[in-house]
Amino acid sequence: MITGKTKLLGVIGYPVEHSLSPLMHNAAIAHLGLNYVYVPFPIEPQNLDTAIQGFASVGVVGFSVTIPHKQTILPLLSEISPIAKAIGAVNTVSRKDNQWIGTNTDVEGFLAPLQTTYNQDWSQTVAVILGNGGAARAVVAGCAELGCAKILVIGRNPQKLEEFRNSWGNSHLAKNLHVHTWDALPKLIPQANLLVNTTPIGMYPKVEESPLSAEEMANLPPQAIAYDLIYTPNPTKFLQQAQQVGVIAIDGLEMLVQQGVAALKIWLQRDTVPVDVMRQALRQHLGLDE
Repeated sequence: MITGKTKLLGVIGYPVEHSLSPLMHNAAIAHLGLNYVYVPFPIEPQNLDTAIQGFASVGVVGFSVTIPHKQTILPLLSEISPIAKAIGAVNTVSRKDNQWIGTNTDVEGFLAPLQTTYNQDWSQTVAVILGNGGAARAVVAGCAELGCAKILVIGRNPQKLEEFRNSWGNSHLAKNLHVHTWDALPKLIPQANLLVNTTPIGMYPKVEESPLSAEEMANLPPQAIAYDLIYTPNPTKFLQQAQQVGVIAIDGLEMLVQQGVAALKIWLQRDTVPVDVMRQALRQHLGLDE
C-alpha cells in the first residue's frame, strides 16, 4: 500500500529497465513490513545533476547507482566514503543532514561469496581481471583486501589501461597491480588462480559470447575460480566453459545480493536485513529454482 507517508528509494542508471534491484529490495521491504518503495529511475547522463537536485526536493531517502553514473556522480555528492574515493566510483547514495553521502558496496558484494565459501589463504593468489571499467575498480580493491600476490588487469586499449593504472596513485590497493593488453592473456591464464570477468561480454542479449575461448579457459590451473559479475543469463557462456574444464564457477548473483544487502542496511539504518528473502526473489525471477 503506497500512501503519502511512503518513503522513496530507487536505482539510477541509463538504461535501467533490466535492473533486478527493485525486485530484490521490494521483497525485503515487504518482508520487514516497512512503508518504503524502491523504484527504477532511467536518467540520461546530461540530466544527472538535475535529477539529484530533484531527489533532494522530493525527499528520496537513498538510491543505488549503476552504469553510466558510478563515476560522474562523484562531484555531485557532499561526502564520499574512503573506499568509494579509492575506487573512484559510487554505487550507493544516502541522505544525511540534507546532504548526499556516497559509498561503494560493490567491494563487499564481490568479496562475500569468496570469503564465505572459500575461506583460504589468498596471499599466493594471482588474480586476473578481464576489463578495466568501473566494475573492475571494485574487483581490484576486493583482491587487494584479500591480499592477492598479484592483481593483473587486462584491457583492449593501452592508453585506458595506463590511465587505469595511474588513477590509483600510490594507494596501498595498487601495490601488486599490473596492467596488460588482451594479447598477453594466453600467457597469463595458466597463472590465474582467480579469473574475474568484469566486461559485459556474455550479457543478455549476446548470450552466446564469452571473453575467452574454450581453449583459453582450459589453460586455467586446477582449483582455479572463474567468477563472472554478470548474473543473467545464469550461467553465462564464460561460466559454462569454466564448468566444462572443472574449475570453480561463481556467478554475479551473490554479488548483486550482497551489495544490495549492504546498501539496504545503510538506508534503513539496520544491522540486519533478510538476505535470504532477497536472494530467493532473484532466483525465482530468473527461474533458477525450478
